[in-house]
Amino acid sequence: MKKDSLCIHGYNYTEPTGALSIPIYQSATFKHPSLGQSTGYDYSRMQNPTRQALEETISSLENACGAIAYSSGMAAVSNILELFKPGAHLIASTDLYGGIIRYFRTISEKNGLLFDFVDTGNVESVLPLIKSNTVALFIETPTNPMMNVSDISSLAAIAKQHNLLLIVDNTFLSPYFQQPLDLGADIVIHSGTKYLAGHNDTLAGFIASKNTAILEKLRFIYKTVGGCLSPFDSWLVLRGIKTLALRMIRLDSSAKQIAEFLSTHRRVKKLYYPGLPSHPGYEIMKKQASGFGGMISFEVDSFSTVKRVLAGVKIISFAESLGGVESLITYPSVQTHGDVTLEERESRGINDRLLRLSVGIEDVFDLINDLTLALD
Repeated sequence: MKKDSLCIHGYNYTEPTGALSIPIYQSATFKHPSLGQSTGYDYSRMQNPTRQALEETISSLENACGAIAYSSGMAAVSNILELFKPGAHLIASTDLYGGIIRYFRTISEKNGLLFDFVDTGNVESVLPLIKSNTVALFIETPTNPMMNVSDISSLAAIAKQHNLLLIVDNTFLSPYFQQPLDLGADIVIHSGTKYLAGHNDTLAGFIASKNTAILEKLRFIYKTVGGCLSPFDSWLVLRGIKTLALRMIRLDSSAKQIAEFLSTHRRVKKLYYPGLPSHPGYEIMKKQASGFGGMISFEVDSFSTVKRVLAGVKIISFAESLGGVESLITYPSVQTHGDVTLEERESRGINDRLLRLSVGIEDVFDLINDLTLALD
């Protein structure tokens, strides 16, 4: 099946009543037929029919051998880091979601893991950082919020040559536009809260892989430390994915028009959007993705303009998060990257004039008009 159909029919579960919408199996535990026998479901921390249908859908969309659903994107990240022992070294993209950087520095480093951050968009800059104890490359492409693009295939070749895992955060494009496993990645992560669920009404996270040994290890970690996605939230994400194709096509088209508008506005000094030929990652994006997504970051002329925009938008909401049907505008230096040091933020371009826009599915001309009135 094509991706549009997999969004709706991506799981193999057969509901005995014939219900088109899989039921919410709101049960913590399941009966055993007899000693030594199981229905396949024992305890919902380990497996649940609603969550299984969702995991099969994610696996189908990512062309994986399996997927695991978590209570949040950060729960998924924390489980991945449990694959590694103290002393292990990871190379990560300089520009990652601030919550991941916070986790690396406050939790993972405390537990003995070591990190180097580098611009993974420059493949050659990765090689000098590889050490005897390096175990993985951890990248996000495009990055949050600076929209930097990394060449997944090239990094996969380096990872394979040095026996490293390549872990890719695919949140910004979703599996509808980008499938890192097919490009050589070993593990894909999603904040399912964003485009996969798509309605700003639930939290979720996912890991997918083609490597069954990795999946077995992660399943063991999963059942041991918890963090599983609840049946109801699994159902919400399944429902959201049914419209993933329609939403991604719509917001991709709108984002390009909004980016073109912002690129010529007198108050916009820098634009970060990989769907314009002027972006340094444009050609790589065309090679490894089928769309450019709905995320745009832009730097305005002053902090007073930032305040005016955040107070002035009416259709667009000033709020955390991204990827929902509603357009959201975020102030990264305070919100997504508030726990990253000022020096680091400034060095990455995350200054007090930077805004990040998540384009929703509203009428694009209404959104452009909203931005026009707020900027002017």
